[in-house]
Amino acid sequence: MSGDRQVRAVRLGPRSVAALLLVGAVGLVAIGWPLITGPGSEVNAHAQDAPWLFAGLLVLLVAVVAATISESGMGPKAVAMLGVLAAAGAALRPIGAGTAGLEPMFFLMVLSGRVLGPGFGFVLGSLSMFASALLTGGVGPWMPFQMLSMGWFTMGAGLLPGPHALRGRAELAMLAAYGFLAAFAYGTLMNLAGWPFMNALASSVAYQPDAALHDNLARFLAYCLATSLGWDLGRAALTVVLTLVAGGAVLKALRRATRRAAFEAQVTFDGPRP
Repeated sequence: MSGDRQVRAVRLGPRSVAALLLVGAVGLVAIGWPLITGPGSEVNAHAQDAPWLFAGLLVLLVAVVAATISESGMGPKAVAMLGVLAAAGAALRPIGAGTAGLEPMFFLMVLSGRVLGPGFGFVLGSLSMFASALLTGGVGPWMPFQMLSMGWFTMGAGLLPGPHALRGRAELAMLAAYGFLAAFAYGTLMNLAGWPFMNALASSVAYQPDAALHDNLARFLAYCLATSLGWDLGRAALTVVLTLVAGGAVLKALRRATRRAAFEAQVTFDGPRP
């Protein structure tokens, strides 16, 4: 089946792509503003307005999901698969909570994004993190950042090369490498989102609004090394192990389910029988 055309549960159209780009730009600014603004910037005076940022970013994320689903004409089969995978991802996340960042959810997101494409991947990643937050009671100002970062994480797997022909060990090696790097990228984004809001008196690694860029970069690096390196390494290592060990079987199951669902098949109606 290596030469078959890849089926997409969600085909991204112009409006969906524009919405994704808009949310991506706003999300990068919302996450990376401490490294963008300079000393004395007016933005630093509103560093504690997290609830407003939470509400605005969440609205944009919901708008992206709605635009993607409505424009693609997601059918009931795709909605059903989205619900099943999102529920599975939400259920997998708490399994390793509190244990060195061991989160098997990332493994499932990588494989799902690879098989079902970037559009479905973004919706799945965002919805899975939202469902996980509701399941674990983890609703807070950090939730939209988690949704956006997981949406990027899963969408990135759908953008990897060779979706039609690359199979076997080469594909698993590529997915494992992506999962390893993307797991660290996810952790870095979440660190950057929360770093400005830590108490400046807590330690010398806290964000300083009046410090120069190189000084804050050094503080942020020290913050990541001191607080999350072990979690990010555990998440990345588990993603690699699960991808190499179980990835082949899960990919086959997802591709088989996708072919049987026939997302892109045209629906026809027979006329009345004589």
